[in-house]
Formats: sequence, structure tokens, C-alpha cells
Amino acid sequence: MDPKKIHWHRIFSLRSMLYIVLGNLLAVVGMKGFMIPNHFLDGGVTGISLLVNSLSNIPISLLLPVLNLPFLVIGFKKLGRTFGMQTLLALLLLALAMHFVQVPVFTNDKVLIAVFGGFLMGLSIGFVIRGGGVIDGMDVIGQYTEKKSAFTASEIILSLNILMILVTALKFGVETGMYTILTYYTAMKTTDYVVDGFEQYTALTVISGEAEVIREVLVNRFGKAVTLYKGERGFLPGGKLNRTDCDIIVCVVTRLELHRMKIAVNHIDPKAFLYVSSIREVKGGIVSRQQAD
Repeated sequence: MDPKKIHWHRIFSLRSMLYIVLGNLLAVVGMKGFMIPNHFLDGGVTGISLLVNSLSNIPISLLLPVLNLPFLVIGFKKLGRTFGMQTLLALLLLALAMHFVQVPVFTNDKVLIAVFGGFLMGLSIGFVIRGGGVIDGMDVIGQYTEKKSAFTASEIILSLNILMILVTALKFGVETGMYTILTYYTAMKTTDYVVDGFEQYTALTVISGEAEVIREVLVNRFGKAVTLYKGERGFLPGGKLNRTDCDIIVCVVTRLELHRMKIAVNHIDPKAFLYVSSIREVKGGIVSRQQAD
């Protein structure tokens, strides 16, 4: 897809708009219902906006788009015009929501603010990312740097925000800094879950004497593509060597499918050896085609 071309059908698709609107509403609830009234600082450009707002009379609805402008330019140049337009749309909607939407203060408890404020901010960031944009300039840096490094966007954003949190701790006290770290840890984990969601892929590996039956069940009942490796069984510590050929089944599955497939494998062969490993990225093959559909 040409990054220099704006794909308006993607920007204004129902799926994209729902994610962006929902993400913005959750961000407003997190900031107005938990963070702003209790003088909690967020990280990234949002945190800078909150800090400037607390020290001046400049409304945060104005600070958010203005302070994010340099990062928005980076998004246009480095990540594509469609991404830039979706980010611009998300930021404008967030600014409008922060100005017009009224949210009551839910609690003054610092732990609850850190946990639920971080949870709501993580949800909001994750939903907007799934909609194709971001609502914080740090997210733009994270998305761009993710393409150039082995770290996830959340890990990059967390590292950048920790630097800002350290500066915050020097200015407002260590306790505030520690609570802000807790907020961002909660937000990071929530964002990872929302972005990856139930579609996060894992690899299921099965070694069994009933490999052919298991393969048939995975392919025909669950509709999964499998890969077979040729291996040998019978290498047990302290036991008699009894080498037998076997097929090692590898299948890429989602977390929702995993439990049912493990039950099916166990029903066929209770002694089957299986293990599950995490997969960071899946490209090509039938998995990617199904995802594109």
C-alpha cells in the first residue's frame, strides 16, 4: 500500500472510527475521572500537557494538539499519510472530547487512580492503535522505532516515559513518580492485550504416537494449517533406548482456540507431549490470508 497516498476509505471505515471514538472516550474518562483532579501526571506528550495545564491556565484541550504537532509531522513523513491523517483525526477528537465531555471524579485513592487510570489509558491507546492512529506523540515515536528495533512499541514508549517520570519525581516527589510508574505499567500491559487481543498467536507443538489422528482433527475439525517435522522418540533419561520415528506437529493458533485444541489432543492421546510458545509476529501462509480476510 502506497504510504504517500491517503486511503480515505480506511480512515473513515466503520471499524476504524469506532475504535478511535471509543479510545478517545476512555482517555477522557481516565484523565478527567482519575488523573487531572488528583494531580496525577501521565507520561509522554499527554503527561507534558497535564503538567503545563497544572502550572498555567492553558486548557488541556488546546495543549494536546499543539504539543503533539511535531510528532504528527513525523508520523506523516515516516509512517505514511494515511497513518498521519488517522492520528490527526484521533487528536482532534480527543481535544474536542476533553473540552466538551464532563466526567465526575471517581476516587481520591492513589492506588485506585494508578491502577484504573492506567487501565483506562491503556484501553484508550490500544483501541486507537487498532483504529489505525495514535493519541500521543510518544506513541508515534514508538511506532516508528518499532520498525527499526527488536522492541515492541509499548516497551519503547515505557522506556521513554520512565525518563520523563524520573524528571517528574525530582519536581513533585518520589511518591508521585512511583505511582506514575505503576500507572504506566498498568497502561502498557493493557495496551498490549488490546492491540494483540484474543488474536495474539501462539505455536502449539505436539509429539505423539497418534500424530496422524491429531493432525486430521486439527485440520478438519478446527480448520487449522499444520506443519510436520520428522523426529525420533524414545530418548528418556535412565531408561532403555527405544528409538521410534514420529511426526512433530506444529500449529499456529490463537489463545481462544488453544484450550479447545489441547482438550482434543488430550482426548486422542493422554500421554501426548505438547508445549505452547509465544509468537511475536506472523507473516505469510494461510494464517495471514485469513487475517486479511
